[in-house]
Amino acid sequence: MKIAIIGGGPAAVALLDALAVSADEAGARPGPLTVFEPSPWLWRGRPYAPDLDSVLVNAIPQLMSIRGADFGHYSGWLGERGAQYLDTRLGQPLVPRALYGEYLVESAEAALAALRGRGWETRVVRARITGATRHEGMIVLRTDAGQEHRVSRLALCVGGGTPPDLYNLADRPGYIHDPYPLARTLGRIPVDSTVSVLGSGLTAVDIAVSLAARGHTGPVTLLSRTGTLPHVWQRPIPRTPTQLTGERISALYREQGSVTLADLADLMEAELADTGESFDDLAAEFLNSDHPVTRLRSQLEAIDDPRIGRRVLQESVHRLGPSVWPLLPDDDRARLRQHFRTATAIASPMIPVNAVTVLEMLDTGRLELLRGVRAVESVAGRFRIEHGAGDHTADIVVNAVNPPPQAIPAGARSLVDALATAGLAARHPEGGIVPADPCVHIVGDLHGGGSFITTGIAGLAAQAVFAARALHGAGGQPRSAAGTRRSA
Repeated sequence: MKIAIIGGGPAAVALLDALAVSADEAGARPGPLTVFEPSPWLWRGRPYAPDLDSVLVNAIPQLMSIRGADFGHYSGWLGERGAQYLDTRLGQPLVPRALYGEYLVESAEAALAALRGRGWETRVVRARITGATRHEGMIVLRTDAGQEHRVSRLALCVGGGTPPDLYNLADRPGYIHDPYPLARTLGRIPVDSTVSVLGSGLTAVDIAVSLAARGHTGPVTLLSRTGTLPHVWQRPIPRTPTQLTGERISALYREQGSVTLADLADLMEAELADTGESFDDLAAEFLNSDHPVTRLRSQLEAIDDPRIGRRVLQESVHRLGPSVWPLLPDDDRARLRQHFRTATAIASPMIPVNAVTVLEMLDTGRLELLRGVRAVESVAGRFRIEHGAGDHTADIVVNAVNPPPQAIPAGARSLVDALATAGLAARHPEGGIVPADPCVHIVGDLHGGGSFITTGIAGLAAQAVFAARALHGAGGQPRSAAGTRRSA
């Protein structure tokens, strides 16, 4: 069996680790394994490339393990170093993303070494795969340099899409389309300039916090249609859910053939009832109409709140979400998509240290949140922004609008077209692609039919376990929540 992994970022690391962990268990015969990655950020991917120390990992360590069955894998790697990065409010180490990138690099190298120790022949080819065809029972891959590679199994781990240019500002002086790495882009911004950031999610928070860390003195605004800020992580509580679990969701699926939002709400209600909490109170908290700054302040005050509701929901979205999403009826998926901004703010909170900086900037007037943005245009070397309360002008505009889930990365479009033409994959009507051949596997957001919330590390790790089993011949893509990582 000749395996090709296309893409060398976090999804590929998760898959390599899962292959190494399950190789003996599956009794798989060793074979050649080749990873294709053209970018300079091998194993790290774009999000975890070297950057400013102010650009921190945005999730608790339990959700950052690249090993699907081991929540403590990342914490174990971090070891005593974690103490110097302790967020005292969260009680957890929050490291610069560049350091997390080192974890990914070392995990990939350890997995490759483990596979080689079992007789696997492994190599990394620094080239982009642009074409694929079927020939005599093999998949023939072509690189951008015209080389051909014949493989029997193919795993796509190409990462997420590219940021959209919503206001057609590309090539306008003063516009920064792709902000990462911030060490490169923020250094081009004059310290006293007026900066407007498109978006108010985690990327926008990274930009605002890093501008402050660099001593930026000019005004900064976050621009969005809704003005929704991310929620704030609470201090983790060591508790294992007993109701909202993968096992119970799988049992419902076996009984009913689907799992509805009402079913999930019932499980969540039962989970809360175990600790005397109210599901209605939790729902009201999420749907309140408080000003975003008021809500940010109250959430910072509630970091140590002993109630479990928000914690269980946030962690379940990451750990169970990728497996549960395909089980939901179409109507329920459509209902969730209607609340995209609220759901994203809840599921992807900001870390307390960043929340404190954002609130301080808002309170002192160094940062402003503008809602109802309708248009942004370049006029006479500056930018004019139309929003709900009038007009605003800026010297610099930084794009912090993330690509939608299941978006096809620009560098993978020719490959996706070729896979579709060869009948190896098919485009999904909701975005992304799905395998059309049992020899093709997908790990990451490119997998069509996935959740409307971008897959995090926990989701990648869970997907990788299923893909590794399939590559070893022990199973296919997940059809239920069975085998999903147990919530912690």
